[in-house]
Amino acid sequence: MAIRKKNNGNIETDKDFESHIHKLKYKICVSGAAETGHCAKDAFEKAEAIGREVAKRDLVLVTGATTGIPYWSAKGAKMAGGLVIGLSPAASRIAHVKSYKLPVDYHDLIIYTGFEYAGRNLLLTRSSDAIITICGRVGTLNEFTIGFEDGKPMGVLEGTGGTADYIRELLEKSHRGMGNVVFSNDPAELVDKVVALIRETELKTGDRVF
Repeated sequence: MAIRKKNNGNIETDKDFESHIHKLKYKICVSGAAETGHCAKDAFEKAEAIGREVAKRDLVLVTGATTGIPYWSAKGAKMAGGLVIGLSPAASRIAHVKSYKLPVDYHDLIIYTGFEYAGRNLLLTRSSDAIITICGRVGTLNEFTIGFEDGKPMGVLEGTGGTADYIRELLEKSHRGMGNVVFSNDPAELVDKVVALIRETELKTGDRVF
């Protein structure tokens, strides 16, 4: 077992180091429609439930710092005592609020990327360990396809309308296989499936640090 001195002079072993690494939390991105007129009637409720389930499992919720489905999932996570990080398309808080007209509540911190929506979508998906799709429009589909191409663990909450309700058919007709995607119409079950898929993917790819 290796022994090393830390900057403060204390002794640290490999076991201590691994114990610290174990504390890293999975980051779960919720991707969904900012405009929700086409979503299922209970989509808001299910988005909130996803946020609560993420928080209950001591995971970190990541959103596009926007309205609609991501906003309601952030609310669910915060009301359950969770940690929520937002990635904004804007370059500053002023632009985020005044130009993009996006909210800042129910987030612990917002990163102002300055890369507009397309660039934000790429950073949002790649900075997360998994992506959960709820309802959605074209922007949600963009985030889904980025995650699919990257082989990210992904969950789709079916029965919420929009993009989420045709992803299964889209994959079946696209001749690329089903990828690293799991489906459910139950928020708690979907979060459990996604976490299991993250762990399974880590084992397959060797992404575990130890």
